[in-house]
Amino acid sequence: MKMSNFEIVAREDFSDVTYLLEVRHPLMAKAAKPGQFVIVMLNEHSERIPLTIADFDRRKGTVTMVVQAVGKTTMQMQQECLVGTALFGMVGPMGHPSQTSRAKKVACVGGGLGVAPIFPQARGFKESGAYVIAILGFRNRDLVFWEDKFRACCDELILCTNDGSAGIKGMITDGIKLALARHSDIEEVVSIGPPVMMKACAEATRAAKIKTMVSVNPIMVDGTGMCGGCRVKVGGQVKFACVDGPDFDGHQVDFDDLMSRLQRFTAAEREAKDRWSESCRMTKQIGPGVSPRGSPEIESRSELLDLLNDAKGG
Repeated sequence: MKMSNFEIVAREDFSDVTYLLEVRHPLMAKAAKPGQFVIVMLNEHSERIPLTIADFDRRKGTVTMVVQAVGKTTMQMQQECLVGTALFGMVGPMGHPSQTSRAKKVACVGGGLGVAPIFPQARGFKESGAYVIAILGFRNRDLVFWEDKFRACCDELILCTNDGSAGIKGMITDGIKLALARHSDIEEVVSIGPPVMMKACAEATRAAKIKTMVSVNPIMVDGTGMCGGCRVKVGGQVKFACVDGPDFDGHQVDFDDLMSRLQRFTAAEREAKDRWSESCRMTKQIGPGVSPRGSPEIESRSELLDLLNDAKGG
């Protein structure tokens, strides 16, 4: 089998579930723009998962992604994606780049994992000459990352935590309200995060009629608009996030429909995660060279996992 060239050259763990992967891909780094995403495969048998480009370095030829271990594949990546290893597949950059408007004052809002992809947009606005206010939201101080990076490229940073352990105590919308109270001349808000958070951001700016763009990242399979998995309603029309987005007018997105669609595969996702977790536990309990339930001796971890997966239906 031909070895992949998508080598992981750096990794950083922000919390027990959030980690950064920097992958060498000179051509993609050269082409990447803020707001775009990639589709990666951990190995030849894994699912294809979309990940937003959190950063890119054209000089080093690398692309950075920040991942949250919430499902089977992202949990497996957390264990196996170490410096020196490589991803089996990496396609992109995909999606339309975020348009850096001529707004003179912009608020870039990131919640949780959305903090990572909002960074290149904040940097892009700053490079275009705008006054940039970063509004970042986390559950608590332990989950905060890239605070220094935002302070270095933004004119102002409003940090929010649910428990008040860092910055101001409150939700991301409290940060938006604070920014609007300080700056009556904000021309645009860009928001990336969980759908419920982006919906709240759009509602917080609707009355003031401030242009609000959101990055929609639903379930997708092929990334070319053929599967229809990433369908989203925008202004009463059907759009596909992978080819029409991922950025849309937040005041036009039907977030209720989006959140309902995202729940369609919850049971299947939970089953896949549980099956993988059980396989890992059995591997650790059995250990190398020990035969499970009287079967012929299995000498490698991969052979054991194959056996377990076959027994459990894949």
